[in-house]
Amino acid sequence: METISTNRSHGGVQGVYTHASAVTNTEMTFAVYVPDREDDEKLPVLWYLSGLTCTHANVMEKGEYRRMASELGLIIICPDSSPRGQDIPDDPAYDMGQGAGFYVDATQEPWAANFQMRSYVEQELPALIADEIPAADMQRQGIFGHSMGGHGALTIALRNPDRFKSVSAFAPIVAPSEVPWGKKALGRYLGEKKSAWRIYDACALIEDGARVPEILVDQGAADNFLDQQLKPHLLQEACDQAGIGLTLNMRKGHDHSYFTISTFMDDHLRWHAARLG
Repeated sequence: METISTNRSHGGVQGVYTHASAVTNTEMTFAVYVPDREDDEKLPVLWYLSGLTCTHANVMEKGEYRRMASELGLIIICPDSSPRGQDIPDDPAYDMGQGAGFYVDATQEPWAANFQMRSYVEQELPALIADEIPAADMQRQGIFGHSMGGHGALTIALRNPDRFKSVSAFAPIVAPSEVPWGKKALGRYLGEKKSAWRIYDACALIEDGARVPEILVDQGAADNFLDQQLKPHLLQEACDQAGIGLTLNMRKGHDHSYFTISTFMDDHLRWHAARLG
């Protein structure tokens, strides 16, 4: 793990780091914010997964999480949204390829060699954090994200309910198997056999028996992707059927941008802190 930069902010240190990933076969960059603490104190870990076209930097620069993270004593980790590099497969469209990893382990060419974001976020990066960040209490982890990253957060939490004690999302893609973004990405990364998509679809996972105690979602009512790509009512229906407590806040006048995310960031950090202890 090599340090790109560190900066003091709101009673903590915002770092940006890089490492050679064995699962993506690339250099991967990520951000970690660690509040000040006693020397031997360990703090809960909260993962933030970014959306389409984003890197670790979008939420780091526009998410406005550091003040509240220090107040609550939360480590915030922000991975990249895909492998990147000159020799890494890409696509001219913004919703495929670099910047659009969809947090899946690709099985189709040319993506399979590098686009292993499920394994990266679920296994490789947590192992690195456990080794390199002494303050990180890996027994207390939560996860949240935005849009494609909200999809990633929901599916990762549903697949790993014993590891992640809390989950929330901003404007998540809740049923990628049913919307254009997801159909395109899952079809090309995983192939056209839709049964292989279900472990990457929050609504399908819930239908298949996956459970978490509760979920928080904030969704802008003026989000231009709401009706075609996000469809939060499908998550509401799945949670109601499964008995999962879903808090779905439809935020009047708010859109899909970081103006919305930064507005409700404190609410989400408090939600996670209350559940992580």
